[in-house]
Amino acid sequence: MSGTENPRRKRTPLLVASVTAGVLLVGGGGAFFATTASDGGDGTRSGAATPPRLHLDGKSDSGVGDGPGIAPGEPDPNDGGAVYKAKGPLPQGPSSAAVHRPEGRVTSAEVTRLAKALGIPGAPRLEGAVWKVAPEKDGSGLRLDVSAEAPGSWTFSRHDGGPAGDACLKGRACPPPGEPKPPRGGTPVSEAAAKAAAAPVLKAIGQGDAKLDATQVMSGSVRVVNADPVVGGLPTYGWSTGIQVGPEGSPVAGSGQLKEPVKSHTYPVIGAEQALKELNKSSAGGPIGIGGCATAPPAGADVPTVTCEPDARPRELAVTGATLGLASEFVDGKRALVPSWLFRVEAEAGAEPHTVVHTAVAPEHLAPPAKPSPAPSDEGTPRQIGSYRTDADGRKLSVTFWGGVCSTYTATAQESPGKVTVRVSEKPADPDRACIAIAVEVTKTVTLDQPLGSRTVVDAASGEPVPRK
Repeated sequence: MSGTENPRRKRTPLLVASVTAGVLLVGGGGAFFATTASDGGDGTRSGAATPPRLHLDGKSDSGVGDGPGIAPGEPDPNDGGAVYKAKGPLPQGPSSAAVHRPEGRVTSAEVTRLAKALGIPGAPRLEGAVWKVAPEKDGSGLRLDVSAEAPGSWTFSRHDGGPAGDACLKGRACPPPGEPKPPRGGTPVSEAAAKAAAAPVLKAIGQGDAKLDATQVMSGSVRVVNADPVVGGLPTYGWSTGIQVGPEGSPVAGSGQLKEPVKSHTYPVIGAEQALKELNKSSAGGPIGIGGCATAPPAGADVPTVTCEPDARPRELAVTGATLGLASEFVDGKRALVPSWLFRVEAEAGAEPHTVVHTAVAPEHLAPPAKPSPAPSDEGTPRQIGSYRTDADGRKLSVTFWGGVCSTYTATAQESPGKVTVRVSEKPADPDRACIAIAVEVTKTVTLDQPLGSRTVVDAASGEPVPRK
């Protein structure tokens, strides 16, 4: 899970295509640079009166695509060809809205401002593609990692560590920094107190006007403040900041984006009613493996047995409202905030109300999705990582991510002096067999040649640092 450990949100985006919808689990990092262009091929600024067509990639944080992300306990919108029906009139919305993109590089001054708000002493240092503010010598205390490229994805935690790097005595083993340890015992602070503790951090990253939710409690004593910023006057989805506040009333962990996205091209947008029709077209493809999944998942799958109901019929899911917002999407491989309709879906039995997202950009302004090149048979499809942890000696590195019951997963690591790049690959357990689409949390472990130490763990799929769990 993410630094906020919110079971209803996704830290890490699943691989998806351009025009279907799904459910967001949590927002992550990434970058998109808006540069001058005249060919209209990448959706960046140009001098043309008509904006270039928008290339939405085959992955997204909002689930806009053909492989939606589903939170535990929430219904799969493609499961059995679900049909969404509005319980009342839906808004038409404005005639146009702008795409927003993070630009540039994170500066030392920006990292210093965030570190100060978090109560972390010391000056930031740039190690490869990551700014770091961390304790010296024994590696214990507060630590902040910020990606140098926009949007400046950052993670913050407390660590209990031992000697590392040059601080180790010659001839003795150097244990790696310890795992971040949340406070044990105590009583969580009130929602108001948690929001007050998070306020300086949100102000430092330019999200003082973000919509806050402080209802979540972790480990019995840590209250989580989840902040969804407003960008260009619109609510965002998939751009969340999560700040964990300990029982003593100060932040103990968190993650988010440091660079504020800026306005790019403006596109005509469709109304919520039309977007809902498009959503139903994409999700009503017929039953997905329900009738043919009366047995256990394929042999070798990494998840428990799933019992399937035979002859399931498409379900009707009630939409209780819609809001025009900006959802995190991948555009030509880098993140952007794209005008989207955020549909509120009524709770079903055993689940909670949730949000389904569909792009609001008029279809004629979307470029046809590129046909992906087949992945090498020995590597499979990459899967983005949500978090990692290590064992006591730092040699065994375990990564956690969202997967499904119908695939098998492998993890490999490439080591260098400053970082460890981990790739998680996915293969269908049985490509010729229909199987139910259910999201599950999967953990895979790789053994490193050397202890992880202070090296950064990087996700090969996104190119960004992975937060410790």
